[in-house]
Amino acid sequence: MAVTLIYAGALALWFLILSLRVIAARIGPSGPGLGDGGNPKVLRRIRGHANFAEYVPLVLLMMGFLELSGLPRWWLHAMGAALLVGRLIHGYALSFTQEYVFGRTAGIILTLIPLLVGAGLCLYKGFIGL
Repeated sequence: MAVTLIYAGALALWFLILSLRVIAARIGPSGPGLGDGGNPKVLRRIRGHANFAEYVPLVLLMMGFLELSGLPRWWLHAMGAALLVGRLIHGYALSFTQEYVFGRTAGIILTLIPLLVGAGLCLYKGFIGL
């Protein structure tokens, strides 16, 4: 599962950065400690972190299953690269900026593509096999 491991590791580093930004916002001098305290900046950081946690695990899980089932590596790299770039762009747009609509839109698209492709390939391999 070398391909999935590469993307899992890279994505975990980005998740760590997003996590540290949430922690820093909550423990700062005006930080709410828990929740967002009605602060839009803290809320953006929380949502950037949470949005990552909502999408990435399922795509990585599908990639791992597909890799174990013998899917060609180029498919896995295409899915992993799209997911990684999408999550980087989206996480930056949501957590680091106030108004970066292109980054959020591109990040969403680059996340949904591997989700859709992975779902289709898992169903195909499950019913038909490759």
